[in-house]
Amino acid sequence: MAIDHTRITIRAFKESDIEDVLLWLGDNRVLQNTRMEACNSKEEALDFIKTKCIYPLQQSICLDDHSIGIIYVLPYDNDQKHKADLGYAIGFNYWGQGIVTKALRIHLCKVFQEFPYLHRLQAHTLVENKASQRVLEKVGFIREGLLRKVFLHKGNIEDFYIFSFLSSDEILHAV
Repeated sequence: MAIDHTRITIRAFKESDIEDVLLWLGDNRVLQNTRMEACNSKEEALDFIKTKCIYPLQQSICLDDHSIGIIYVLPYDNDQKHKADLGYAIGFNYWGQGIVTKALRIHLCKVFQEFPYLHRLQAHTLVENKASQRVLEKVGFIREGLLRKVFLHKGNIEDFYIFSFLSSDEILHAV
């Protein structure tokens, strides 16, 4: 059954999200393509919310106001502050339903307003992560190239694709 995308929102994390966060951040399937660490207890989930989920940089992807994932922007400092890294993860049960695509569209409409000095968002995907690559392309990110042996990922130095979205780019709404 398809999810009604009007039920999808993004918002700041709340301490009451602990149980929801534990569901997706404790699932290795969700984490396999990210550089995030697993949360295996309510205490770890609360610590994640309090220390890592700093609004407006890290926001919860919600379905009916329940946290089902994360979307985050990590700005660079000083003379690099015009760019930021973008990342996301979503609970396994929600994969392939267009939820991240919808959340990215919502987020892209706001991020350049909230950070007026920001001109470039970039995202990195593992070469094998075709689903995430397609999500980025659906909202208007451009694949710029292959970064060879660039990041340590789960104990291995891996190749990643780099994608970019500029403040002057148009958010694509076609699926």
